[in-house]
Amino acid sequence: MSAPGAAAAVAAADMADATSAATVAHTATATEPPYRLHRYPSQLIDRVTLRDGRSVIVRPVLPQDDEAEAGLVQALSPRSRRLRFHGAVRSLPPDTLRAMTWVDYRRHVALVAELRCDDCPPTLVADARYVRDEADEASAEFAVAVADDWQGHGLGRVMLERLARHARQQGVTRLTASVLADNEPMLALLQRFGFMLRGDRHDASLLHARLELPAPGERSQRAQPSSTATALRPTSSVA
Repeated sequence: MSAPGAAAAVAAADMADATSAATVAHTATATEPPYRLHRYPSQLIDRVTLRDGRSVIVRPVLPQDDEAEAGLVQALSPRSRRLRFHGAVRSLPPDTLRAMTWVDYRRHVALVAELRCDDCPPTLVADARYVRDEADEASAEFAVAVADDWQGHGLGRVMLERLARHARQQGVTRLTASVLADNEPMLALLQRFGFMLRGDRHDASLLHARLELPAPGERSQRAQPSSTATALRPTSSVA
């Protein structure tokens, strides 16, 4: 999956209280445009306990998470970075970090999983995001990354569930992703969620995933795995 683009910045206190679209002041250079925040989705903040007993805070990303995002990517193994960014990435340039943390929460939505403990600084251990298609806002491409030490414990499933549920609530009816063919854990996760997979006609190393989301209040026309059903209840990456 590739890193999606986005815009924006805002102070944490302003974001927590934001209830409507507004231009937010930011300490930017004269060449930087004002940032427009749609709405900070504070309802997505949650504490999650994984199968091994460890817990994380899942929350929407903040502009000040740029260093933590950089740390998450740098801490990934070379293989995990290749699977996430489809190439040999060692670190993210400033423009990419800004795109990943200055999120408008309308077209681009990003969640992070944060580890907090008494004797360590806050650390990001997972990232999940979707970006709506500019030509079709009912369709969105998503990406998920999980720190190597946290893979295999259900965190990827947790992140994707929350991302899919929020996307559905916001009117997204189709989630898509491009996945490398040797990314077996992600492919297994997507299949459990009911994604349809097809090969790329021009690149044998690439698969395309697609999931049709029922509109809020509607049931899917075909049976879905239990995890997907939970994620798509109207009330309510690499794993």
